[in-house]
Amino acid sequence: MYEALFNGPVITLADMLDARENRAATQLELLLADPKASLIVATMNIPGPIKSSDMLKNVFETLIIEIEEVAKDTVPIANLYRNPPTGPEYFLVLPIDKYVLKKRMVQIESSHPYGRLLDLDVLYLDEDSNQVVPVSRTELGLATRTCFVCGQPAKECGRSRKHSMDEMYREIQKIIEEE
Repeated sequence: MYEALFNGPVITLADMLDARENRAATQLELLLADPKASLIVATMNIPGPIKSSDMLKNVFETLIIEIEEVAKDTVPIANLYRNPPTGPEYFLVLPIDKYVLKKRMVQIESSHPYGRLLDLDVLYLDEDSNQVVPVSRTELGLATRTCFVCGQPAKECGRSRKHSMDEMYREIQKIIEEE
């Protein structure tokens, strides 16, 4: 049914934790290079043990074009694209106010047909603590993201494992096929 979409390597929890640690190190390195900048980190929002395939990579690259289009009025300080087995990652450092940038990224997540399949985090460096800090939707008075299966708050469904992998994979396939 959705074999072509989810035909990549199987990833373990240890792989995901390593990828998260590597991403955090990259985020800090990029923001330390320009502490006043804002950083977009784009990753796929794909549940389960398969995070990468040719089709998912194509979806991701379509969204990178959209991110760059939204940010075209600003010269980037740095950008980095990686495609590890744990899923593609894109980093874009911009000299834009973090809240303005977050609003733009929420617009992509909300309006692009594939936007639901992408996490677009906007991060900045807290110069007092040298910690990387995310800008949340709630800071902007926006609702949290919803589950692409049932429309309830996504974190609640994820935490409770409310939906089966089959259910989630069907919804992801439907999102991609409808575009």
